Amino acid sequence: MASEEKPLVVVTCTAPVNIAVIKYWGKRDEDLVLPINSSLSVTLHQDQLKTTTTAAISKDFTEDRIWLNGREEDVGQPRLQACLREIRRLARKRRSTGDEDPPPLSLSYKVHIASVNNFPTAAGLASSAAGYACLAYALARVYGVDSDLSEVARRGSGSACRSLYGGFVEWQMGERADGKDSVARQVAPESHWPELRVLILVVSADRKLMGSTAGMRTSVETSPLLRFRAEAVVPGRMAEMTHCVRERDFQGFGRLTMKDSNQFHATCLDTFPPISYLSDISRRIVRLVHCFNAHHGQTKVAYTFDAGPNAVVFTLDDTVPEFVAAVRHCFPPESNGDKFLKGLPVRPASLSDELRAALDVDPTPGGVKYIIATQVGPGPQTLDDPHAHLLGPDGLPKPAA
Repeated sequence: MASEEKPLVVVTCTAPVNIAVIKYWGKRDEDLVLPINSSLSVTLHQDQLKTTTTAAISKDFTEDRIWLNGREEDVGQPRLQACLREIRRLARKRRSTGDEDPPPLSLSYKVHIASVNNFPTAAGLASSAAGYACLAYALARVYGVDSDLSEVARRGSGSACRSLYGGFVEWQMGERADGKDSVARQVAPESHWPELRVLILVVSADRKLMGSTAGMRTSVETSPLLRFRAEAVVPGRMAEMTHCVRERDFQGFGRLTMKDSNQFHATCLDTFPPISYLSDISRRIVRLVHCFNAHHGQTKVAYTFDAGPNAVVFTLDDTVPEFVAAVRHCFPPESNGDKFLKGLPVRPASLSDELRAALDVDPTPGGVKYIIATQVGPGPQTLDDPHAHLLGPDGLPKPAA
């Protein structure tokens, strides 16, 4: 059968979640999703947190359609449309350069997209970053685009461009009005710091009250502290954080991660009316981390919080068992003791009496729902196994197994 008559072209990809250690908050251009400052993130391992997306094109499809976590969603959503337009523009551009045979598949074919997350959506776990990175990557494969996908992913969700790479990733804010220089670049690969571990303390898997997009807009309009942060603070922090990562300096990395998280949440409080993403449990986790570090006389663990109450804690592999024991002590699991820890295995450890005394807390049972233990991981992957496709031969979602 000639290639142009293929009834269906299907590609399935996975993409990771990333957690910013120098935060992005605020756009200088809403349409192009251009940030007011650069940011730097750590890509988490897809064994624990990922989005899987299947994209299929066929001459038989009559319209673009999308399903998220099994439910059909509105394909007309502006950000999704921006990604589709951008990918189709790049595909046409590649075709018109004429340096190779024209791609056999018609660019006018409609696309069906199915996407699933293996973690709670919209709970402040960077689901949109993984989702749009995965979408950009899958669409690029199905339409035969091989250029930098920062712009495509960014149009869906700013932080998504950072999920296009593994390891440690910088999103350069850029200066151009057209955003062509606002791109993601890898600072160091996932293999660079093998001892680094990441613990996600899930406080609430509920949808947040104020979405990031609306929150950012209000902050840009009303917070003088946000301006000061973007112009006077972040450039120096980007350089310092890059240095800490390259030198694998956990003390410096951890302290700066916490300071930047605190400053981001301070700009949220400086927004008018104020925005608060942290809960009482979030603040107790902050106190736990500082008590733990004070007891050890050095920065052994570091927290960061995005636009939600869940804590992301960075530490080195030899500290994980003791810190997990401290979390269990402060937030005893209510009923799911055996399911409290997900992801990478952690060997049990007991707390010394001195550390127990140093933590000085009234335990809050059930305050932390569960912990996901993970590590730094690679960028998007293409799955070759046809069984991995979320869409069947008819281009519709496969029934759930």
